[in-house]
Amino acid sequence: MTVGECARTPEGGGPAVAPKASSNLGGSSAQTVSTGDGVIKRYTDIVKSQEDKREYRGLELANRLKVLLVSDPSTDKSAAALDVNIGYLSDPDELPGLAHFCEHMLFLGTKKYPQENEYSKFLSEHGGSSNASTSSDHTTFYFDVLPQHLPKALDIFAQFFISPLFTESATGRELSAVDSEHDKNRSADTWRLEQLNKNTADPNHPYHKFPTGSRETLETVPKAKGIDVRKALLEFHNKWYSANIMTMIVVGKESLDDLEKLVVDLFSSVEDKSVSAPSWPDHPFPPERRRKRAYCVPVKDLRTLSIDFPVPDTRRYYKTGPGHYLSHLLGHEGKGSLLSALKERGWCNSLVGGTRLGARGFGFFGVQVDLTEEGVNHIDDIVTLVFQYIAMLREVGTQKWVWDEQRELMALDFRFRDTMEPRTLASGYVHQLQEFPMPDVLSAYYLITDWKPELIDEMLSLLTADNARIAVVAKCFSEKCTQTEPWYGTKYLQEDIEPEKIENWKSVRSIPEFHLPSRNEFIPSEEGLRLASPESTTEAVAPIIVKDTPLMRLWYKHDNEFHLPKAFITFDLVSPLAYSEPRNCNLTTLWVLLLRDSLQQFAYAAELASLRWSIGNVRHGISITVDGYDDKQQILLEKIIDKVVNFKADPKRFEIMKENHIRAIKNFEAEQPYQHAVYQQALCLSEMVWTRCQLLESAVNITPEQLDEYTSRVCRQLHIEGIVFGNVTRERALKLADSIENKFPKDGVPLLAQQLLLTREVEMEKGSWYLRETENKVHKSSCASLYYACGLREPRDNVTLELLAQTLSEPCFHVLRTQEQLGYIVFSGVRRSNGVQGLRVIVQSDKHPAHLEDRIDAFLDGSLEYLEKMTDEEFLKHRGSLAAQRLERPKRMNTKAAQLWSEINAQMYNFDRARMEVEQLNTVTKQELVNFYKKHIWSSSKERRKLSVHVVSVAEGGAGKRGEEEPEQQRDVEPVTISDLIEFKYRRRLYAHPAPFLNIPRKGTHCKL
Repeated sequence: MTVGECARTPEGGGPAVAPKASSNLGGSSAQTVSTGDGVIKRYTDIVKSQEDKREYRGLELANRLKVLLVSDPSTDKSAAALDVNIGYLSDPDELPGLAHFCEHMLFLGTKKYPQENEYSKFLSEHGGSSNASTSSDHTTFYFDVLPQHLPKALDIFAQFFISPLFTESATGRELSAVDSEHDKNRSADTWRLEQLNKNTADPNHPYHKFPTGSRETLETVPKAKGIDVRKALLEFHNKWYSANIMTMIVVGKESLDDLEKLVVDLFSSVEDKSVSAPSWPDHPFPPERRRKRAYCVPVKDLRTLSIDFPVPDTRRYYKTGPGHYLSHLLGHEGKGSLLSALKERGWCNSLVGGTRLGARGFGFFGVQVDLTEEGVNHIDDIVTLVFQYIAMLREVGTQKWVWDEQRELMALDFRFRDTMEPRTLASGYVHQLQEFPMPDVLSAYYLITDWKPELIDEMLSLLTADNARIAVVAKCFSEKCTQTEPWYGTKYLQEDIEPEKIENWKSVRSIPEFHLPSRNEFIPSEEGLRLASPESTTEAVAPIIVKDTPLMRLWYKHDNEFHLPKAFITFDLVSPLAYSEPRNCNLTTLWVLLLRDSLQQFAYAAELASLRWSIGNVRHGISITVDGYDDKQQILLEKIIDKVVNFKADPKRFEIMKENHIRAIKNFEAEQPYQHAVYQQALCLSEMVWTRCQLLESAVNITPEQLDEYTSRVCRQLHIEGIVFGNVTRERALKLADSIENKFPKDGVPLLAQQLLLTREVEMEKGSWYLRETENKVHKSSCASLYYACGLREPRDNVTLELLAQTLSEPCFHVLRTQEQLGYIVFSGVRRSNGVQGLRVIVQSDKHPAHLEDRIDAFLDGSLEYLEKMTDEEFLKHRGSLAAQRLERPKRMNTKAAQLWSEINAQMYNFDRARMEVEQLNTVTKQELVNFYKKHIWSSSKERRKLSVHVVSVAEGGAGKRGEEEPEQQRDVEPVTISDLIEFKYRRRLYAHPAPFLNIPRKGTHCKL
């Protein structure tokens, strides 16, 4: 995968044929200077996509706050985001983590709205949500809400930046949340390696700092030094939270004029303190900190090699994209690429190359590869290949046709980009208002217009052995690593690279197998970008079955919403063999891994042309998806099917993938405790789940010959279920399906109906309470996950359960997280699996799970009074909020397709589910909600079915065994421990599957006696 300075957009989309934007592409803008209305400048020429129907206006308020207004009369959500051009690099030296702590504290009360949960409660009652993040040089806050409630939400939001309280009580409690967040990250390799990189920087550079903070840095040490942290918080906010270094985006239904008035009224009071956002042009890795090699021991069994080159901040060259050009070539995966050479030698499986920003003023260009077992023994050889590829780039010179092709692809994506969710638009682009001219804020990472090869050459000149920093991560270096990073305890060793190695790498020349990629054959033609003629069934809500043979069933729907030259195609290859035993489950996974591996070189060009593809192993077989411009989809899909049907395992790649698969199974041990709780729940409740232990045991002795025999059997004993949705005619969809069906062996045997039955869920008896307990040896945190089964998925029960979850979600978080500070991760919501549903509450904490369960139960029992005393107005707010969320229209074609496909996969076929269930929701009464709670959740209910999962930390410093304190609640019953999963399931009934909404004939051949 290529990662470049144009990281393809904040939402993960990406740059591309000459743009057809709605306004000029220059940097100038139509500005008016006005007085008396709170606005200094207005920008009316924001460059936007041709397909973008929203209206935009830029503002600079009198207090110098920069704002982008987005008017979308059709939106079913409004959103806002505010970015402060300051982050953890500006923490006081004596208070690491203060900027992050300040971000936390702003949510907990202001002078105008002193109630700590006023913001979260308002959003919860009105279909909204919120979040925030702190980075090196930015702090971003954002929310979404139902459109009619945007004014009030903005009013509450504005007070964060005008008059926060930072109360003594909240400061003390929220410190626990920051500490818990750090504790969650302590065993995560991503955080550990990032901090190790910071720790090896110049100690006098702020990049060296510890960003998240902990109880030690924000309480223990400051208290010993006589530092008042609350006072420091106020000083930090007073100093840096200044309107002149803030930017904001607001998306709403209102007209631009109305949005402008709203923002001016509410945000003009944010004080302009005339501060200057700092920048750091001096790199944190000066020359004396280059030419270094570090070894590091990870928590998981990871193996990576990283080569980093310190570079300047190149964002000012966004119209040229020098970093993107080099990222594209070094990260390429086609023939003649660096990755291709490394894979051929068996040293790695994937490669990432490109620029990344450190903070304002400095950046990095990096190449990172994952290493095979053999690759660990060839570190210097891999580095040599990297420099040989760089030498090839210098020798061939900068090529305009490569740059032109990138420009074309990026502009194409901008022209036909999907509509973004309001919150994604606001949070993703508010940072860019700080970096780019207002007219270019939407297009800066898409439209490159200035060909300046000298800038590319300048960056290429920095990619030298003299500037390199090398890091190798693998468990095999544990004895070598004698140094310890102080914040996370990561074991490492840093040393100088031998001068002779540096000289060797400086003198390398290109090798014949390296060459530039071919021109991209997957770029759609202008003719291929035309919209297909509408079908007679265009207005239909549901897809229709257009092909139904013993081997295949194809669903089809022409797009009548998005009107883009794109389509979404999925085919599931369903086989009863796939999950029939652990060995077959492993074989399916290896099949998928090797298919991806063998297609990588061919299909990479398709990915660059925004023709996304995926092959995944699912319980019932494998799933193949192609998504993007419809013009060349059939070429790619047919190539994928050819690989599936004619599969032959390469023994060398097989052993590499098998080893990767085994490592992945083992690495689950290091996942977060809440993930272990989710896994244990599935083990208890699903009719058939192979455990990780069973999968591991059966994976060890698998051979390439077994895989070849297995895949041949599957291709002769399967059912193909697929959907084609988008800019495709029925005739073309049928032609595609025929070509795929004809590729499968003619001697295949269609499946019987019994072989296509879905997995079912274990039914706990009424009044039961079961406990499953497991240990975690990696994390200091433990976890309690409580599940209350609520029966089959039926329309009225669906919405009643969702309404209960909606009603309890905010109070649950406020009580267990904000007030009681049990842990950073507190979640409540609906769990659905195999046609059955229930309410789930998860808390991850440094406290014992038994204590967590006591507190969760206390909250849930107290919720009866909360529900009964809820006013009719509050109830209707929650019901209306849920209804609006359920009716929210998908913004992307693939989201809509996924909704349709989920109904097909579940064999429910209710393609108008949202509308129909909201009709049910609108008749649910408060008393009905209370009764539902009393039946399924209340501890006094004789019908309640409860499953508790406790993940107990036995790591050093973990919760371990529970203390001697008395239980916080006296209980009439105690849980039955599930120690033997087979025995538990053997003694329980299975739920029936819900009846399908449509009477679709069951697939599979039928034999009548």
